[in-house]
Amino acid sequence: MSPERFSGPPPLLVGVLPHQHPEVLKTATSLAAKLAAPLLCAYVDEASYLVEWDPTRSAHRLSLHPDKDDDDIRSVTTELRAVIAGAVADAATSATPVDWTLRTLAGDPGRALARLAAENNSPMIIVGTSERGLTHRISELLNGSVGLWLTHHQSRPVLVVPCRRPAHQDEA
Repeated sequence: MSPERFSGPPPLLVGVLPHQHPEVLKTATSLAAKLAAPLLCAYVDEASYLVEWDPTRSAHRLSLHPDKDDDDIRSVTTELRAVIAGAVADAATSATPVDWTLRTLAGDPGRALARLAAENNSPMIIVGTSERGLTHRISELLNGSVGLWLTHHQSRPVLVVPCRRPAHQDEA
């Protein structure tokens, strides 16, 4: 897959999810505006998986990038595009507009984000922390933390944006 075509510096990579805490995109777009860098947003469809491997461990292009004609993927990406456009509009100033794009990937979120960052020479990966609640805790227990995996398995800086309120405002 060829890198995204942005003019200027390489893009900051941000992992996005439906119903994600807005602080993640707010932080990513603000940072992109300050650095005059484009924003490469990536949604990883965990329901898709990599199936076509060759002996050199490179994956077939179609298994890395889910079918965009799938109705479920289309509805998720339509929602995400609206949320990203709103965050970019809020963070950008007239002097520093933020160029952005959304990519949909398949497979393990940490590995997919690391692979996309390498393909695009992204200087940083931005992700959010896990949400509260039993369902999110069980998911993290079974699947692991994306931010933790990224910080341990690749060489790019990882910015993990906290989604919780400050401790003095926390309600247990």
